[in-house]
Amino acid sequence: MNFIVSSAALLKQLQLVAGVVPSRSVLPIIENFLFEIKKDKLEITATDLEISMRTSLAIETRGSEIKLAVPARIILEILKNLPEQPVTFTVNEDNFGVEISSENGKYKLTGENGDDFPQVPEATQTGSVRMPTEVLLKAIQKTLFAASTDELKPAMNGMLFNFTDSGVTFVATDAHRLVRYRRVDITVKDKISIIVPQKALNLMKNSLVSSDEVLTIEYNENNAFFSLGNTLLVCRLIADRYPDYENVIPTNNPNKLIINKRELIGTLKRVNIFANRTTHQIRFKIAGSELTISSEDVDFANEAKETLKCIYDGEDMEIGFNATFLLDVVANIDTQDVVVELSTPNRAGIVVPDEQEEGVNLLMLVMPVMLNTFTA
Repeated sequence: MNFIVSSAALLKQLQLVAGVVPSRSVLPIIENFLFEIKKDKLEITATDLEISMRTSLAIETRGSEIKLAVPARIILEILKNLPEQPVTFTVNEDNFGVEISSENGKYKLTGENGDDFPQVPEATQTGSVRMPTEVLLKAIQKTLFAASTDELKPAMNGMLFNFTDSGVTFVATDAHRLVRYRRVDITVKDKISIIVPQKALNLMKNSLVSSDEVLTIEYNENNAFFSLGNTLLVCRLIADRYPDYENVIPTNNPNKLIINKRELIGTLKRVNIFANRTTHQIRFKIAGSELTISSEDVDFANEAKETLKCIYDGEDMEIGFNATFLLDVVANIDTQDVVVELSTPNRAGIVVPDEQEEGVNLLMLVMPVMLNTFTA
């Protein structure tokens, strides 16, 4: 059988799912794309056994329907190096050999029987929620950076989706930073919490375009199914208990600092250059309407200090932070000014925008570090 397809259109769909394909695997067939060739459609599937992605595009076919596994690396490389043109794929149904014909040449590769490709889980006995694509992308953008990469803390390796009849809350933490992003405009009847792995969310962040298009999330005990148009992503959920994140968020924070985001980021970047390369420790000294940020690396006799004007309501205070963690948090605030709420030097600092979007509540938390004895 054979089929004809635009080289650029096929490459676009392959690149959409290519991030799932493992570079090495104990199961070699998953280093391939699964092509399911139907009457006027080509379905493309990739999997690493934990995450699967499927997409499709229109083609012109001649011959019977067939399932075929095609080497991912080779097919991507040849299509990247072809100019836009119609290409013809001719499949030998006996040995699954593939010949690709372009305007100027022919290329042969060896495929495999598509029946041997792992099956994608089906969405059975699921609950579901629908939301605009831009809502999920915003939640990923604002939250995922704080997720842990420590494999000994599997629950923190993902992002918590907590659905209730009053809204949805997205949470990520690595025990040093925590982000809680709430939307009151997305609700479900039955309360449910799921933990979605980072890789799946990064794939969605890279493949989805922010829009008003409605995305459907279905979920059961084992898997989550994200579908939009002709694209489906299925991922195995993290089967672990998420930490009680609300417990670590200080509720009484009488000391309130308001400061220009741009100026704060610039100062943090400069002062961090002189901080200890392991701890990235910096010192906040707040007195009156001035914030002094300083650092020191005693091993190299390096030190830095800058003073910024701010609006501060509270007692004079000194508190230490990891500059890298604080920079990550502040950079994800969209407003011109940021608000830092503090209680005591040994309790977490809360970072929030000075104005929240309607229907949205964004809260970021940074744990303090114990200050060294150097004098700022």
